[in-house]
Amino acid sequence: MENLLAVATQVGVLFVLMAAGALCRISGLIDDSARKGMVNLLILVVTPCLIVDVFQRPFDRAELSSLAISFSIAVAVHLAAIAIAYLAVRHRSDSTRRVLLLSAVFSNAGFMGIPLEQAILGERGVFFGIAYVVVFNFFIWSWGLATMKGEAGFSRTLVVNPGTAGLAVGLPLFFLSLRLPQVLASPVHHVAALNTPLAMIIVGHYLAGAKLASAASDPAAWLATALRLAGLPLLTTACLYPFRAVLDRTMMLAIVTASSAPVAAMVSMLASKYGRDVDTSVGVISASTLLSIATIPCIVAFAMEIL
Repeated sequence: MENLLAVATQVGVLFVLMAAGALCRISGLIDDSARKGMVNLLILVVTPCLIVDVFQRPFDRAELSSLAISFSIAVAVHLAAIAIAYLAVRHRSDSTRRVLLLSAVFSNAGFMGIPLEQAILGERGVFFGIAYVVVFNFFIWSWGLATMKGEAGFSRTLVVNPGTAGLAVGLPLFFLSLRLPQVLASPVHHVAALNTPLAMIIVGHYLAGAKLASAASDPAAWLATALRLAGLPLLTTACLYPFRAVLDRTMMLAIVTASSAPVAAMVSMLASKYGRDVDTSVGVISASTLLSIATIPCIVAFAMEIL
């Protein structure tokens, strides 16, 4: 119960920030154009700074080993999610099915996962959570892109994206135990600190304009949402349970937290770009985000109890 209350409190803080974003939209303080600029700022500037900031730590072989394991687990989680989604998600419309496949597989590991890890697990949780985000980027720009396009595809963002850019700078600094000079380290840290409030305000702004009807009336959409919010995070927790004595606990909890986040906003962006069912994508993202205020505390608190 103590873990549940602690996690629920942190999730509640994030949703208050989302409410601020929603009010900014309702009041007209932030319009769609401003939101797009904020999204670009978050993805292209804040995310790389956050990655560099969390890698500003002395090199440690044990930490490196746990980081490598977290990459491996994140890959396994995505592969398992893809297999389960193919088996479970059915729909009469091919366009909608493709959207729901991605909705079941991809969590909002960047926009919501990282703030959650920061709030619940601290800087070390973000250190391991970054691995999940990098793997997320790999799969969404390979399998996700091909699924949404309906054909095999490759995007340069598979290799060149804010996550890999941050790693390209952060990892060598970590390996060499190098600290940035204060004149650089301080600005990087301050920009990285924008991640949580900026991400939550963007999500709240997005939710304020969402239409839930298309998802609410579709059983397949509810199934994809249930897989995203409960089925796959619980499966991840169950698979980690036998290894709790040998794996780093913070690393395991970071993976579970990332996997428990709601449907990724990228699903709607790809649906729009390739002419798929945008209304369903927006509905599923919105519904899963609202429901996650109840599911995330339960999933993460359960994982904290048994891992």
